[in-house]
Amino acid sequence: MSGPRRYSRHIFCLGFRDGGGTGAFQLSEREPYGYREFSDNREHIVAQGETLYSLAAKFFAPIPRAAGLWWIIADFQPDPIHDPTITLTPASILVIPSMRTVLEAVFNETRRLEVGV
Repeated sequence: MSGPRRYSRHIFCLGFRDGGGTGAFQLSEREPYGYREFSDNREHIVAQGETLYSLAAKFFAPIPRAAGLWWIIADFQPDPIHDPTITLTPASILVIPSMRTVLEAVFNETRRLEVGV
């Protein structure tokens, strides 16, 4: 079994084998990045039909498999979104972190070490 991909939310989890006899592979809880106020944050007004996946694909396009980064947008809200399958309300406002924040802060190796992974 290989480890999580480079831009996976699971790189912030620890993996371990279940000691209860099944030997199942388990992941520890993930430490969400959470909302931070940065000067390069942007506000996005949700349009009809947009999803966390489509917004991640749009705003994080330079990163491979950008739609898979929906969790960054979900975590980054002042009131985090816990269910990625919810229908986003048109005309609601979401805070979108910049690519700088994603690459330099969210996926920062120092952060990964700070959360104990």
